[in-house]
Amino acid sequence: MSRMTEWDPKAELHRYLQTAREALLWKLDGLSEYDIRRPLTPTGTNLLGLVKHVASVEFGYFGETFGRPSGEPLPWFEEGAEPNADMWATADESREDVIGLYHRAWAHADATIDALAVDAIGHVPWWREGRRQVTLHLILIHMIAETNRHAGHADIVRELIDGAAGLRKENDNLPEGDQAWWEEYRGRVERAAREADQH
Repeated sequence: MSRMTEWDPKAELHRYLQTAREALLWKLDGLSEYDIRRPLTPTGTNLLGLVKHVASVEFGYFGETFGRPSGEPLPWFEEGAEPNADMWATADESREDVIGLYHRAWAHADATIDALAVDAIGHVPWWREGRRQVTLHLILIHMIAETNRHAGHADIVRELIDGAAGLRKENDNLPEGDQAWWEEYRGRVERAAREADQH
């Protein structure tokens, strides 16, 4: 009987976080400066802003939460900053600036993950009273959920820009079909919606 290798929950969670990070960043590939910045929802959701936001919150959750501040300036979180300033990039903030910020957030977060036990205690000062004490385990789960949520937003925004969709470059996780198949499929979904609305 073969023995199962020892399970490392921290390593597994870290792997899922990294997969989500890469999925989010991939959505910028091959697009113009305009396309990565343009708002495609009434609330202004845009690709580069999603990356800027996730980078910023990683610094907080894996930094301040565990007494390991990064020292990275995040002026959009300072008192008096415009609301939602972390959700879009100014014309002066280049793609390279934002991607660089995200890579520095990964490095800082990864150092925290490597340094601490999965049951290490931290405090999230911006959470409500009674929920502020957390473990690294909980923060890993929280950031996996946060990053995947925004990667899903990015997937839809990217599809609206140029039709590109899917989970990852090497595995889009979509049924195989040419343009005609997708048009027919979308038509069936639309007809079902209209029929259901008439009942």
